[in-house]
Amino acid sequence: MRALLTGGNGMLGGSIAQAWRLTRPADELEVITRAAVDLRDRSATRELVARIQPDIVLHAAARVGGIMAKLAHPTEYLLDNLLIDTSVIGAAIEAGVPKLLYIGSAAMYPEHYRQPFVEGDVLAAPLESANEGYAIAKIAATKLCEYASREHGFHYRVAVPSNLYGPGDDYSLSAGHLVAAAIAKIHAAHVAGDATVTIWGDGTARREFSYAPDLAAWLVSQADRLEQWPALVNLGVGTDQSIAEYYELARTVVGYRGQFSYDTTKPAGMHQRILDSSVAASLGWAPPTTLLDGMTEAYARFLYSSAAHTPAIQTK
Repeated sequence: MRALLTGGNGMLGGSIAQAWRLTRPADELEVITRAAVDLRDRSATRELVARIQPDIVLHAAARVGGIMAKLAHPTEYLLDNLLIDTSVIGAAIEAGVPKLLYIGSAAMYPEHYRQPFVEGDVLAAPLESANEGYAIAKIAATKLCEYASREHGFHYRVAVPSNLYGPGDDYSLSAGHLVAAAIAKIHAAHVAGDATVTIWGDGTARREFSYAPDLAAWLVSQADRLEQWPALVNLGVGTDQSIAEYYELARTVVGYRGQFSYDTTKPAGMHQRILDSSVAASLGWAPPTTLLDGMTEAYARFLYSSAAHTPAIQTK
């Protein structure tokens, strides 16, 4: 099998590349990074896919970030993701690529709706305002996969993961997601000897996080089985924690002894987002890594990155 992977330098894309090479060494894997091709350029993307002629496209490239970044730059999150996704999926359609696995987002689900979300809840109610631009782009790409499968007989499927954390995460305080931001903030306070770490909101909002290498390994195992998937498949761990609980876990793995304060003037996003992953479970999804073990490994990788490369943490 010849596979084309986009987003190869990202957290999930990097884990997919590693898992693919480990478990499918006989396959050809072409890993595309931002430095190699600007996927917003439809002409360049079309030429790339036509040249490689993959049997499957694993589309993990996206412009991603935390709530601060999405609130500050909603236009860029909408435009960049629309351009990336229409370029890649459109090029795959034009080249006749029979299989495509698109990495969607739990942000596609409504803000005020039943929990946990099932796959049919996309477009059931209004979106969370902080994620709206990003979510609209992801929904458009999801529909494009659905239409391509129906119209052309392709097997274009959408994986909808919970929030992710793990090796290769963005630990910057301006763009990092919850787990990465908590680790970075608490590490900075620990090193500086600060007595307090400030948390946005009141700490009660709840989130579900999956360990990226677990998801990557399972997705790679499914490359030959996409025909068995429905159009969308939720992929979460089935439990969630409050923001305060994630910070407590980060405190444990870092060894920080200070206190937490809560800034309730800042947004914390929707109160809860948890996925019903029973469809994935019926397909064999059973993530093995506990949250504590995963966060411990994530912190170890963060320390290695900070020591061996440019500083991964921005405190101002």
